Amino acid sequence: MQLPSPAMVKTAGWFCENAEMSPLGRRPSADDLLVLLAVGRTGKYTSAADELGLNHTTISRRIAALEQAMGGRVLARVAGGWELTDLGRDALAAAEVVETAVRSLATDPAGQRALEGVVRISATDGFSAYIAAPAAAAVQRRHPGVAVEIVATTRRATQQRSGMDVEVVVGEPKVRRARALRLSDYCLGLYGSRDYLATRGTPATIAELQKHPLVYFIDSMLQVDDLDLATSFTPAMRESVTSTNVFVHVEATRAAAGIGLLPCFMADRHDDLVRVLPGQVSITLTYWLVTRAETLRRPEVAAVVDAIRARVRDQHHMLLGAG
Repeated sequence: MQLPSPAMVKTAGWFCENAEMSPLGRRPSADDLLVLLAVGRTGKYTSAADELGLNHTTISRRIAALEQAMGGRVLARVAGGWELTDLGRDALAAAEVVETAVRSLATDPAGQRALEGVVRISATDGFSAYIAAPAAAAVQRRHPGVAVEIVATTRRATQQRSGMDVEVVVGEPKVRRARALRLSDYCLGLYGSRDYLATRGTPATIAELQKHPLVYFIDSMLQVDDLDLATSFTPAMRESVTSTNVFVHVEATRAAAGIGLLPCFMADRHDDLVRVLPGQVSITLTYWLVTRAETLRRPEVAAVVDAIRARVRDQHHMLLGAG
C-alpha cells in the first residue's frame, strides 16, 4: 500500500535514525507514527524500510517504541506480513493527520494540492484491462505523482489485505474490517467465431449446446463461486480450451476452439465473434470493490476509486452486453 510522500520520507527517515525511543508514559512520537503508517500500508517491515530509507532493525525498533508509548500492540503478524490491531488503527488515524499536514505544504503548478504515492489494485483480467487501466491512466494524467500498480487475478476478496489498497472481485464479498462497494453488474454470454459456427452449426436451443465444447475457466482452479455457478444453465458440455485467464478464453473462442462463455464487454469488441442464444443465455454477475476505511481516506486512493467508478458508469451499457 501507499507510503509517505518524499518530503515526509526524508523527514521521517532523519528523525527515526536519530530520535531516542519513547519511554513508557510519554506521548507517541510523530515519527514513530509515520513508520507505522508505512508498515500498515505495505504490510511488511522490509517494504517500509526500503521506502523510508531505513533498515529493518530501525523499523522494528520504532514500532517497539510506539507500542511502549501506547501501552499495547499496534501490529499483529498474519500470513505474509503484518496487520493493524484495533490500537494500531487508532494510531494510524493520528499518523494520517501528520501525513496530511505535511502534504498540505505541497501544491502543483496550478496551485492545487498535489497527490502522490503508489496505489495497488488487484482485479480480474478483463476489469483490469478495460476498467482499471483507463481509470488509472486518467488519474495519472491529472496527478503525475501518483503511480498505480494493477495485479490481474481472479479470486475471492482476501481477509488480510496486506500489500493491496483496493481489490475488485466478482460476487458480494464477505470481509471483516473492510468496506465493500458495489460497482456494477456485468453480463456473460455464449459466443462462437464465425468460422466455427459456419463449420459446426449454430445451436438453436440450450439442449443443442451439448454437441459443442465449452471454452471457460479451469474448473478445479476456479476460486469464485459466482463464476463457478455461471455454467449451471447448460447441460454438460465437454471442456475444450480452459484457462485461469479470460483473455485466453476470448482468443481460444476466436480460434474456433468451441463456444466460449465470455464477458460481453470483452467479446463484443470482436467482429469475428457472434453471440449464441442471446435471448436464453445471459448470466448477470456483479463487480464489488473492497478496501479498508483507513485506506480510502488517502486522497490518492480516493482519486483512483472515483476514477474507477466513473469508468464503470461510462461503460455501463458495454458491461451489460448492450453496447
